[in-house]
Amino acid sequence: MTRPPSTVAVIGAGPAGLMAAERLAQAGLRVVVHERMPSVARKFLMAGRGGLNLTHSEPLEPFLNRYDAAAQGRIKSWLDAFSPADLIAWVEGLGQPTFVGSSGRVFPKAMKASPLLRAWLARLEELGVEVRTRSCWTGWRDGALTFDTPDGQRIERPDAVILALGGASWAKLGSDAAWVPALEQAGAAVAPFRPSNVGFDVAWSSLFRDRFAGTPLKGVALTHGGGTVRGEAMIAAYGIEGGGIYALSAGLRKAVERDGSTVLTLDLRPDLSVEALTQRLSKPRGKDSLSNLLRKAARLDAAAVALLREGGSLPAEPAELAARIKDVALTLTGVQGLSRAISSAGGVMLDAVDERLMLQARPGVFAAGEMLDWEAPTGGYLLQAAFASGVVAAEGVRIWLDGR
Repeated sequence: MTRPPSTVAVIGAGPAGLMAAERLAQAGLRVVVHERMPSVARKFLMAGRGGLNLTHSEPLEPFLNRYDAAAQGRIKSWLDAFSPADLIAWVEGLGQPTFVGSSGRVFPKAMKASPLLRAWLARLEELGVEVRTRSCWTGWRDGALTFDTPDGQRIERPDAVILALGGASWAKLGSDAAWVPALEQAGAAVAPFRPSNVGFDVAWSSLFRDRFAGTPLKGVALTHGGGTVRGEAMIAAYGIEGGGIYALSAGLRKAVERDGSTVLTLDLRPDLSVEALTQRLSKPRGKDSLSNLLRKAARLDAAAVALLREGGSLPAEPAELAARIKDVALTLTGVQGLSRAISSAGGVMLDAVDERLMLQARPGVFAAGEMLDWEAPTGGYLLQAAFASGVVAAEGVRIWLDGR
């Protein structure tokens, strides 16, 4: 008599959970996905509103260096299982062509998440994956999973479980870390959640804040703690945010938490040397004001000029003015909270799971995605690792069930 396929519960219908569900179903297992929200992949859809950045095209070594050092060894094993090239092939296999942008980032040509998600959900349906929305996992009772549903409490005993419950950012989309007590009671060590890919407080003058909040600083270089990134920053009423800030946010956050403040330096014209900039600023300016000279000779817009003035009166000497443009010091005095963060650091500690992402304290239960304690900047690195961890957890389940 043929045994029925094992049943696996996947709890959380974001990228990691849905990827795990697909791999499990392809392996012939019965898969039930539980999602507490009324629809799936809400954070994924929100991320795609500005152009869905799937992954990055850079070589593996610099790619890995984008992740926090403590997690790089683990994440390398995830990328070995599901690389950026694998992710691109998977997306295109769903009928969604991709392209590499000028920054090296990889996007679907549709530049949004909804067509990809529709194709993905259709594939999951063809594979027989059952998706139950409004099914909120509440923990374990006598070894069984308990769920709150519109029809009341439900108790289930699957053969294995993958938890893909998200971190603690964007709570309104489902990632609220309400699962932490259940995991801690199960014996899994959970690091406190902290905001990542988030803005920082700066004590702007009221004049600068009122005029320039919401204005981008384009093509700047940002330096902190020996690391420099090129990108864009956005002036906010509370301080500063944007892709360039997010790339440095882990180190910036740790410095502010440790010291109460930290200094970030901006190079407003990273494509020019101090000498070249000095030469430009040394030309006779005639009747031009200093602001007009900076606009014409240094190609600085009004926000950049005003930012220079935030540091005090501008020097008249061209060399000193060029040096100021190349080294604008901003004192960051605080970190915006989890409610404003794109992602979070913290979660189930990596030594609480084995190399296949099974909880050491609870055999047969695996964890994937942002609920694990790793951190990465925006730029495709977040989604890549989330997808890859789902692949690893699914393979871990398959091996564990075979071993039983």
